[in-house]
Amino acid sequence: MTDPDRIPADVVKRLRDETGAGMMDCKRALVETGGDIEKAREILRTRGLASAQKRQGRMAREGLIDSYIHLDGRIGVLVEVSCETDFVARTDDFKQLVREVAMQIAALRPRWISRDEVPQDVTDGERKIYEEQARSTGKPENVLEKIVAGKLEAFYRESVLLDQTYIRDDKRTVGDLVDEVSSKVGEKVAVRRFARFQVGEEI
Repeated sequence: MTDPDRIPADVVKRLRDETGAGMMDCKRALVETGGDIEKAREILRTRGLASAQKRQGRMAREGLIDSYIHLDGRIGVLVEVSCETDFVARTDDFKQLVREVAMQIAALRPRWISRDEVPQDVTDGERKIYEEQARSTGKPENVLEKIVAGKLEAFYRESVLLDQTYIRDDKRTVGDLVDEVSSKVGEKVAVRRFARFQVGEEI
């Protein structure tokens, strides 16, 4: 069995994008298969964890908007989470997910929902900073890209909602949580938009 730390983050992300399975499920499958993405894909299919892929192209036009107020009114969040039917939007599982996402946003103040929303100029700027930092360490050129990639991953985990560690379980991401609810209710579920307000912050 492969050391989990030896599985590149971009391979885990590729498998997740291809299957719709949760990030941790993808990593476990890759660990079990020694990093073989084809075999890992088969493991996920066998275990029924790749079913979310079938829902990716479907429209999520129903859902809920929820608000969450924290610290005696000093922090407030509005979030919209979408699903495919009003029936699912009224279920306890879906309502709980929306509330958990709102609390996550209040606690860890993400800037974007997914990596796709991060402006290219922001990514390029962060990469340039990390490259300069890496070169200043004097490490060999062949390891600089790994250092930069690791720092970019950390940036995404801090700034992107779906990549953030779930506040109630440090072994899962918010993306994993959304995927799990999607699998449970049998519909496409997606965080559509959010706004976070804090007393005294600059507008």
